[in-house]
Amino acid sequence: MSQNVSTFLAGVRDTSPLLVGVVPFGLICGALFISVGMPEWGAAGMSLIVFAGASQLIAVQLMAEQASLFVVILTGLVINARMLMYSASLAPHFNGLHPAQKAGLSYLLTDQAYAMSITRFTELDGDSVDKPVYYLGAGLLMWAAFNAATIAGAYLGAFIPAEWNLDFAIPLTFTALVIPAVKDKPTLLAAVVAGGISFVANPLPYNLGLMVAAASGIAAGCVSERRLNND
Repeated sequence: MSQNVSTFLAGVRDTSPLLVGVVPFGLICGALFISVGMPEWGAAGMSLIVFAGASQLIAVQLMAEQASLFVVILTGLVINARMLMYSASLAPHFNGLHPAQKAGLSYLLTDQAYAMSITRFTELDGDSVDKPVYYLGAGLLMWAAFNAATIAGAYLGAFIPAEWNLDFAIPLTFTALVIPAVKDKPTLLAAVVAGGISFVANPLPYNLGLMVAAASGIAAGCVSERRLNND
């Protein structure tokens, strides 16, 4: 087995436990799209083109409420603004790639692919892993699983019993991402501050609470890390 294939499969293997949260989330998305009047092919197409679960959910809900196109687009951009932070974090690991290659990899950027990849990259020496190939394995697994689950939800959502409460998958997925990343006091403080602020700022319009919480968590973590370095 070639090194590239082995690295790609490592990305798939390391990310696969997160499917326990992604698959139910995709089912929810597909079922919701149909419940607001979107055809099955539309649900599948939106998932393939947009590929951003949380913003897709909010966008469809806003469209069902007759919100303006500007509000729908702005809300989606606000929710996905965290991807800018992910991209900035990953950029140094993808030096040397052609801009077209980076653009292709950016399409596969998700919370799960980012979390697993950045953890792997920081744990291993730069020469120990082909970083774009590892990320590709993680990203493609999430892409395939989420889109397959969305399509299944679109066609089978009406048959899924309401008592299953599949929405448990959303907090479960993010909990599984955060806990392994908390390895020192700065990251613990960042997680606690971000979690607390997100709860307090939840009533803010257009899901701005997410961005406020993210910025607050980053600031708290940076301040804590500087203090530790100065001690």
